[in-house]
Amino acid sequence: QVQLVESGGGLVHPGGSLRLSCAPSGTIGSIDAMAWYRQPPGKERELVAAITSGGTTTYADSVKGRFTISRDNAKNTVYLQMNSLKPEDTGIYYCNLQIRGPYNDYVRSYWGQGTQVIVSS
Repeated sequence: QVQLVESGGGLVHPGGSLRLSCAPSGTIGSIDAMAWYRQPPGKERELVAAITSGGTTTYADSVKGRFTISRDNAKNTVYLQMNSLKPEDTGIYYCNLQIRGPYNDYVRSYWGQGTQVIVSS
């Protein structure tokens, strides 16, 4: 069974940096799009950044210029480098991967368990 393992969250002061990572466990085929979402306290989940299999990236306006999404296809890992963090970046961050089966015969969407990011002085 495929599960996504996230790491890298924590407590950071405003202006600080964190790097999140996410990788699947289990037997998989290739990975199509990868994305990071976040859910601020009391709000709905929102898209933060996404990256296609070809490396094309998109970002929420609120994080452009501060966050960078990247992927290491050899490690099946997606990263989110977060710089110049602000208190409004606080929330639970989830990765979402579109993963193909071992024979690349289907695509399924998987979610990580979430990692807490708190930006506070």
